Amino acid sequence: MLRDAVRSLAEAKIAPYAAAVDEEARFPREALDALTANDLHAVHVPEEYGGAGADALATVIVIEEVARVCASSSLIPAVNKLGSLPVILSGSEALKKKYMTPLAKGDGMFSYCLSEPDAGSDAAGMKTRAVRDGDSYVLNGVKRWITNAGESEYYTVMAVTDPTKRSKGISAFVVEKSDEGVSFGAPEKKLGIKGSPTREVYLDNVRIPADRMIGEEGTGFATAMRTLDHTRITIAAQALGIAQGALDYAKGYVQERKQFGKPIADFQGIQFMLADMAMKIEAARQLTYAAAAKSERGDSDLTFQGAAAKCFASDVAMEVTTDAVQLLGGYGYTRDYPVERMMRDAKITQIYEGTNQVQRIVMARNLP
Repeated sequence: MLRDAVRSLAEAKIAPYAAAVDEEARFPREALDALTANDLHAVHVPEEYGGAGADALATVIVIEEVARVCASSSLIPAVNKLGSLPVILSGSEALKKKYMTPLAKGDGMFSYCLSEPDAGSDAAGMKTRAVRDGDSYVLNGVKRWITNAGESEYYTVMAVTDPTKRSKGISAFVVEKSDEGVSFGAPEKKLGIKGSPTREVYLDNVRIPADRMIGEEGTGFATAMRTLDHTRITIAAQALGIAQGALDYAKGYVQERKQFGKPIADFQGIQFMLADMAMKIEAARQLTYAAAAKSERGDSDLTFQGAAAKCFASDVAMEVTTDAVQLLGGYGYTRDYPVERMMRDAKITQIYEGTNQVQRIVMARNLP
């Protein structure tokens, strides 16, 4: 029922704008309005804060179905979870109430600020500082590659509170868009997911109350890594949706396109490509759903499974979308058809929330 409901909504209210959102590189306002109106913008928020209380698998299905028609729009529910999960995992009850309630209502999105110009895969090498001053902290630094920056009201920011302790000297804070000293860089000009703005976040003597720290001082990096164990599965879901959208489109196309007097779907070479695409998508789906179940239960092998799902599903998405372009031939290479957009959108799923090379390091260190 959930899948049918999200698919109907996505096809009616999100799909019609997907090409224009990409072409104009603009935020998918129609998608945000449709998702918020149907309480699908942040389904993971627990019921006690006014949220839908969806489990990890339901969240994955929402993201997958939105990504099937528009990858940019699927980052609304995905990044709302990424940005707010540190608060849910480690925040005080007061902090959860303060920020989960408006998120659930649709009064503001949440972004996640971990990466910096010199701290990508080596996130512990960050330079952003948070210095205690009475009952406040003062933050200074630059965060890069921040999804939905400028659109979101709330930002989970990782900053160094004790430079002598490397990862154990990093703390997490909630910063608001309206805090004095917060500003944003120009949107990055990207290959894909053009409807989701990616910008730098500048923190210039941003003074925030000390009670906006998420968890204890020095626990921010551990919270950030725990968050990614859960949210990598949402990137797997996004990749899965993109791949499914490409297969669905290609499947319809090959039945219509005629060459040598018959539909190209009748040729065994085409059939084998479609069979391989479908098989790999189904393998990715099973891995992703199993990882979502582990996320919900908090299983001990979640770190491995989350990394495996993200790595495998994103590699599959890149392969399947590339094959979809091939199946459409010259048409696939044009912007008149959606598969080239899906191919461009798929690429980032192999890179963000930890490159697939980093996922393999994570898996190797956490072999079951």
